[in-house]
Amino acid sequence: MNDERRKGHGPSFVRVRRESRPPTPKEGLPPPPGPAPDVHTRIVIPRYAQGRAAYADIEVREVRYGATSRTPYLRIVPSRQPLAKKGPGRLEATLIGSRPRDILGRYWADIRRFLIGSPFATSQAIHERLSNLKALAVFSSDALSSSAYATEEILIVLALAGADALHFSLPIALAIVSLMAIVVASYRQTIKAYPQGGGAYSVARENLGEWPGLVAAAALLVDYTLTVAVSVAAGVAAITSAAPGLLDWRVPIAVAIVLVFAWGNLRGIRESGTIFSIPTYFFITSMGVVIALGMIKVAMGEAPGTLWRGAPVPEPIIPQTSLSLLLILRAFSSGSAALTGIEAMANGVPSFKPPESHNARITTLRMAVILSSLFLGITFLANRYGLVPREDETLVSQLGRQVLGENPLYFVYQAATALVLFLAANTSFADFPRVSAILAADKYLPRYFTFKGDRLAFTNGIVALSIAASALLVIFDANVTRLIPLYAVGVFVTFTLSQLGMVRRWWRLRGPGWRTSMLINAVGAVATGVVAVIIVLSKFVHGAWISLLLMGWLIVIFHLIWRHYRWFESQVHITDEEVAELAAPPSVPLAEGASVRHFVIPVEGINRITLETIRVAREWGGTITALHVTDDREEGEALRAKWEHLLPDVPLILIESPYRAFVAPMLACLEHMKRSDGEVILLLPRLKVRHWWQALLHNQTVLRLRPHAEKYLKIRVLEVPVPLNGASH
Repeated sequence: MNDERRKGHGPSFVRVRRESRPPTPKEGLPPPPGPAPDVHTRIVIPRYAQGRAAYADIEVREVRYGATSRTPYLRIVPSRQPLAKKGPGRLEATLIGSRPRDILGRYWADIRRFLIGSPFATSQAIHERLSNLKALAVFSSDALSSSAYATEEILIVLALAGADALHFSLPIALAIVSLMAIVVASYRQTIKAYPQGGGAYSVARENLGEWPGLVAAAALLVDYTLTVAVSVAAGVAAITSAAPGLLDWRVPIAVAIVLVFAWGNLRGIRESGTIFSIPTYFFITSMGVVIALGMIKVAMGEAPGTLWRGAPVPEPIIPQTSLSLLLILRAFSSGSAALTGIEAMANGVPSFKPPESHNARITTLRMAVILSSLFLGITFLANRYGLVPREDETLVSQLGRQVLGENPLYFVYQAATALVLFLAANTSFADFPRVSAILAADKYLPRYFTFKGDRLAFTNGIVALSIAASALLVIFDANVTRLIPLYAVGVFVTFTLSQLGMVRRWWRLRGPGWRTSMLINAVGAVATGVVAVIIVLSKFVHGAWISLLLMGWLIVIFHLIWRHYRWFESQVHITDEEVAELAAPPSVPLAEGASVRHFVIPVEGINRITLETIRVAREWGGTITALHVTDDREEGEALRAKWEHLLPDVPLILIESPYRAFVAPMLACLEHMKRSDGEVILLLPRLKVRHWWQALLHNQTVLRLRPHAEKYLKIRVLEVPVPLNGASH
């Protein structure tokens, strides 16, 4: 038995013999006092310790009676503890202890569990990493799906100059693939230099300064939102090409698909990778088969064109303008949408399995090879089959009909195309929340964007992206042609800023091989910068101005939020000397029979708000205990060390919350304190803000404790309003 217990296979409870109870009534004697023998009385017995860890021992125990001997014994139930002791003054909330106490909260938790699965502990984050196979599906679906509409966007522009201009599609496609090679080589350098995640925002802010970083961040968020809208709209277009009767329903279908992707990503990174891997590889296979069969037919003379000459268009195209350099540049900028999503690997390096940087670089190269092959193959076959853009059918749908014929294989091919176009949105769902969390950590977005939900996904970022993309789909009627002019502006702005940042980094550090690396990134910066200018000039009046306006608006919002947080920190910051001045008052002897009031204060850190609440508690008189809930053990221990140095007379209890709950673990600790100490008074520091929008930047989660503590624990709750001097600038 002892060996089994050492190996972790022993029983989950310990039986402790107690004094024998009198025999039961079955033996002819009066019943023993207390509950009947067949009733299991559940009690909580705290082990009182010395000093500030007095509330750290919390165990759920049950007094039971033997079935035969009727001898009482103590059963310790670790699995039913709301809090587990992890050390002196340190507790950890269990899954049971993280469950809401109120009925509505429990119902909502059950609904979330049904929809997205059971909560993951923070320690499981490392297990949510992606293999290269899944990462290619998650981070490459955006780039790969662009091959389904990039060629068509080139032809739409060239068709304005008549049928003869369509033959320029191949040279333009080759130029785009050359640009793609430069960008991929540059981003492989970025991934190597930033294994922690080298998104354009991080690279630009670190190497170029705050404002270039904010421009890159705004461009990224706009680009990710448009990626969702364009990809979903293109996927719906693939469906309506095969089923024209659904054309009038394209907006509701598009919004519903966005919601489905939000649901899939709320389930967690690894699970979304599993869900979305199969359709991505299904598309690669089906499109590869169509391109291969099309090439064979062209080589065998079964296509309208030959290997060396394009096919004539089936019907004449009336020119609307003359062929000019500006028109070719506009077609090039439209086709450059094929490069969207290439930066996703650099943004998502931390999501790869170790070694993260190596795996991300390999996957980026594989993605580039597959994307360039599909894009060139579709463009070549469109030219050899004489395909032209049509209002009621996509170009890849026409190609599928020509190569496969209108049979079940064609519908399978269309389904694969629609699926990968939808999946392109998943790249944004993977990166938009992560970039939002980084911005929030840097105080450019509200702090709740850093919150991870039940499945370790950035819940608020996913919700924000879903709302923004759905709004675009409704406003632009889920029409790809209307959305495309807004697209690609942000992409090349981020490309350029990221590569310029890398050039500055290599010049500043000058490590081994810095000249070669700097040259690669410099070529990438020049190439993408030129394309960014071309896109802005050629698409400005067609809708690019909307993207630029959105980016400018976001930059202003970022800066205003940052200014508020900077002002707020200046208001709540307190020096060690100021803390020392708040000396503990001399102890006052209690009158006979008087009870000791125990003040409990939830704290976020050592700041002016915390000290004001402690000062109020000291004026009222009584014992004080501070509680701090955290999901980061290192952050919690750093606070404890500072707290014990500055406020040694106020015990601090750390509650680690691996399931990222705040209210439930706090209530579990308060419940134990009330049972142990009697009169417990909960002091809640409340920040007084001057403007309504400031309340959006400070969620003040601590105030959610009040109704629960008063209703369920019957604890007296007092709020301590803490005004700040002056107003936010």
